[in-house]
Amino acid sequence: MSNPLPPDTHTWLGSADPDFLDLAIREIEAADPEAAVQRLKEAPGLVWVCSQRSFADLAEAWQADPPIFLRHICPIHQERRLAEGSLVELRLDGEMLAAIDPALSFSVQTRLFGERNLKPFQVNETLAEQVIAAVGSPLEVKDPQQVISVVILAQPMGIRAWLGLSLAAQNLSNWAGGIHRFRRDPEQISRSEFKLLEAIQVFQIPLVPGGQALDLGAAPGGWSRILRLYGQQVTAVDPGDLDERLSQDPGIRHHCLSAQAYLARGPGRFHLILNDMRMDGPASAHLMVAFAPHLEPQGRAVMTLKLPHQHRLRVLRQSLEILGSAFPLVRARHLFHNRSEVTLYLQQGIPAPQSAVSTT
Repeated sequence: MSNPLPPDTHTWLGSADPDFLDLAIREIEAADPEAAVQRLKEAPGLVWVCSQRSFADLAEAWQADPPIFLRHICPIHQERRLAEGSLVELRLDGEMLAAIDPALSFSVQTRLFGERNLKPFQVNETLAEQVIAAVGSPLEVKDPQQVISVVILAQPMGIRAWLGLSLAAQNLSNWAGGIHRFRRDPEQISRSEFKLLEAIQVFQIPLVPGGQALDLGAAPGGWSRILRLYGQQVTAVDPGDLDERLSQDPGIRHHCLSAQAYLARGPGRFHLILNDMRMDGPASAHLMVAFAPHLEPQGRAVMTLKLPHQHRLRVLRQSLEILGSAFPLVRARHLFHNRSEVTLYLQQGIPAPQSAVSTT
């Protein structure tokens, strides 16, 4: 029998990109209008929340219908005051240890704000060793089933630490704070490659072995390179040149055209269409709708939607409304590797969740 989690809590921490924190708070308030939300100025992008709905209730709702801008949540089951640099005071107590399921893998995820005498890996290692010795749960850092979240915040009045235990699926992301890290590949062409890698993981995009993929606005070729790593046959469309390292790859066909000119030629059909072009949001949405007939049944698309600093929600709503005419499924997330944009996952043949068009 699985051990129960600690008594459900109504206090928790939410994380978002600091530039999009206002929109993340709107998502929290839309889910629970009575929630008390406190910005933590020492920790940009982090909010402390006391909600009327329990953490488990909100987590279940957001699992089914994920928010766009709120990137990560974790419960607060205990709060500690720490002496500077002390690891001893961070040992888990009996109640927390008793709640850890020995049959499920676990990870310790630590975030530090303002504290320079500690490193996250030190806290992770100390608490992981305690769990393994006391409970016997298997440690799995990258894809755990349960997570011990630790947030340490240095404030003028002293150092505070919040600890919580949750199932990884409840946290919206398996990564601490929703911060996805990828090892830099020596063959990397552009930083934008990380955006596609993260999108594939977050949206769990199935890629057809040997599938046909269309990369619109491909230059200099970062997304095309990633597609090839996943075994896709790539049609790259861009009037600009691709990185010379891709020129010898027979799995990449480069059409030196604009996306609009390529569309006028009557392209074939694809399992996946990508669009990372720097276009106005509604214009980019109209372009994707125009390419939708060239997707195979159940075909998928990934695009980044550029959001101006002003009128972000208006542009997002307009673009999603346009896309909805061709793609019944539209999911949007502000990923860690996004900047002033969101990444959209589009699919044909499946009804869209309500949040995909409401956007708070």
